[in-house]
Amino acid sequence: MIPGRSSFPEGFVFGAATAAYQIEGHRFGGAGPTHWDSFAATPGNVVRAEDGATACDHYHRYEEDLDLLKDGGFDAYRFSTSWARVLPEGRGTPNAEGLDYYDRLVDAMLERGLTPFQTLYHWEMPSALADLGGWTNPDVAHWFADYAEVITRRLGDRVASIATINEPWCVAFLSHFLGHHAPGLRDIRAAARAMHHVLKAHGTAVERLRGMGQDTLGIVLNFEAAEPADDSAGAARAAAVQDAIYNRWFIEAISKGQYPAEALEGLEPHMPKGWQDDMALISQPIDFLGVNYYTRSLLRAAPDQPWPSVAPVEGPLPKTQMGWEIYPEGLKIILTRLSRDYVGELPLYVTENGMAWDDHLTDGAVTDAEREAYMAAHLGAVQQARAEGANMKGFFYWSLLDNYEWAFGYEKRFGMVHVDFDSLKRTPKASYHALSAALAR
Repeated sequence: MIPGRSSFPEGFVFGAATAAYQIEGHRFGGAGPTHWDSFAATPGNVVRAEDGATACDHYHRYEEDLDLLKDGGFDAYRFSTSWARVLPEGRGTPNAEGLDYYDRLVDAMLERGLTPFQTLYHWEMPSALADLGGWTNPDVAHWFADYAEVITRRLGDRVASIATINEPWCVAFLSHFLGHHAPGLRDIRAAARAMHHVLKAHGTAVERLRGMGQDTLGIVLNFEAAEPADDSAGAARAAAVQDAIYNRWFIEAISKGQYPAEALEGLEPHMPKGWQDDMALISQPIDFLGVNYYTRSLLRAAPDQPWPSVAPVEGPLPKTQMGWEIYPEGLKIILTRLSRDYVGELPLYVTENGMAWDDHLTDGAVTDAEREAYMAAHLGAVQQARAEGANMKGFFYWSLLDNYEWAFGYEKRFGMVHVDFDSLKRTPKASYHALSAALAR
């Protein structure tokens, strides 16, 4: 059974999370093109070449969606604002329609008693800036801070918190080294620069918003429990390298002003000149840390491959529709490690946690007992982390709605609300009702 609200401390925030490009419908309201539009239009990148042009049409249906949160007893909504909707060219003249839309959206949250948790960037780089190199261009930090200022001047008086970047590992490494997300590069020089510039953009935006008097600023990092696949020294080394790239790079830069040696071994020769001078900006204090967690990775050495010379091994645990192992213990491990080694008493929020499943609507309902069990186990892990000293302040399920799941198109369903992508009809799943009942207890 999903732990009830009463088993968490008073003031603990329960919410659900979404992202602009995944739900809004990017063709509406004067938004400019993004690198995801062109990535999806290139054969082989996205399942069925699907894009976010319509998505869930949250742009027009946001009141219905927010009612689902209110009626379910949730406290908060984590949403993102689209850079290309606010500034269609990435710079220059703001889009009045886009700003007005986000005004209406935030006001509608407040009218329903929902606390707005904003994320500034959830992966949709405006195409005009992608043409200039996007995250590989050193000027991106200032472009991003300018965008942050524009949208914060409109919303900053009403949002409860602002996260700068969602999952910088995905923004930089997954997208510029592994090539799985836009812009789809497989280039270590581009990856090294993006890995640094995304953090410099975070720091520049925090500095800019602090100067405007804004508080409750943070970032959302994704973590994966990186474990050796066997007892060999090679597997231990592979896990350490993966941990350095995926987990430690971002949190050590932010909390300690340094990058881990195991990651610099491969990336430092390709880093921008003078990168060390940016570390004070990157490591300035933040007010909270968002933690996204889904699974673990088991690693073995791959000496026949270039750096990082690691390869994943399929694990034995039950898996989600994404093929990810269900490993709630990893969430507790990550949260307690963050508290112990990096952030101390800094407030921690689980900003994303959830599972994709092959859900089917049958007789007007979706039975997803697997998702209910996933929620129960991971909320239990949050309770364990809190008992071991982590300053846990909230939990956001990913996601409110079935949506556009990036390179997987509309095939993978993470929502606790089913969306028929033809009619766009919303149907709360059994997991939604179960979590709602837990919040009422």
